[in-house]
Amino acid sequence: MSRDLTFHGGRIEDAARLYPQAPRPWLDLSTGINPHGWTPGVPLAIDQRRLPSGDALAALEAAARGAFGFAGALAAVPGSEPALRLLATIDRPRPWHVVTPCYRTHHDVLPGATPVPAADIGAAARTGGTLLLANPNNPDGRLIAPEALLALARDAGTRGGMLIVDEAFADAVAGASVLPLLRDDDPVVVLRSFGKFYGLAGVRLGFVCGARAVVARVATMLGGWPISSTALAYGTAAYRDVGWAARMRVRLATEAVALDDMLAACGLVATGACPLFRLVESDGAGDVFEALAARGILTRPFDGHPRWLRFGLPGEGTDRLAAALSPLARRREAGSSEGRVSLDSPPRGFGQSG
Repeated sequence: MSRDLTFHGGRIEDAARLYPQAPRPWLDLSTGINPHGWTPGVPLAIDQRRLPSGDALAALEAAARGAFGFAGALAAVPGSEPALRLLATIDRPRPWHVVTPCYRTHHDVLPGATPVPAADIGAAARTGGTLLLANPNNPDGRLIAPEALLALARDAGTRGGMLIVDEAFADAVAGASVLPLLRDDDPVVVLRSFGKFYGLAGVRLGFVCGARAVVARVATMLGGWPISSTALAYGTAAYRDVGWAARMRVRLATEAVALDDMLAACGLVATGACPLFRLVESDGAGDVFEALAARGILTRPFDGHPRWLRFGLPGEGTDRLAAALSPLARRREAGSSEGRVSLDSPPRGFGQSG
């Protein structure tokens, strides 16, 4: 396994070079992006010849506020990843703490920050510095009640502190966001991602929300045209489609349970409260990764945690994943717990479609 595949999800080109004999097309389960992307009911009018309009930006922000249940300060950005990196340029109170395990970029945002396990976030908040965490968390899917987060933030605020919450996956879990609970004076900055839940990562759209001074600073840095006309059109229409969002949350939850069952049949126990991905911990995680990669299925390994493997929802590739996992399931049925998965011969008919 190359370290390139442990650095970030979605590296299909790298995987294809490393496993040239794997069947195509690749099934990418490494990102946690919704495999059932939102599609417009009617064609969207997008004029790429003009600069994006201020009215269109205002309409997008209004639609996002409605979807988030949030009436406070908000600025559109070209994805939550750039938003994180923009925050790295803004003064934040010290000391810095990052709740771990975490998304790799969190360490870039607060370089040298003290890593804090989830059990110790209360103590970290009481230092009055900056506390950065994801909710739901990536990669383990841990979910902290938003009321608890807000209490931590207000406690930190009495000491001049700030809470930064990366809610990239919050759309998939009803009631997970702290945004509907915020007051204008709460020392909280929230990052939202459009591409994860709506399955349109290539649109490159996200938001910085919450603390007014921080939101204003980000908006100033990005200038008058922070996102493209395509992002404006897709974001506005998708956020207004509240019926689709409600139905999709139910669908994702159902498919996550089905994935849990599929993994359990192989002796792999899935954890996490986010239905867009599941984390398993196993002595055989590396073997499972290799077995799936040999069959053109990319999961997400972690260089610092060799027993971890994260699975995104397979969507239309469910049968393909089940076929690839079948050797491990058969071993378990035969009474063997963990062990090496043979890479020699994919199941019959595998790789011919999907």
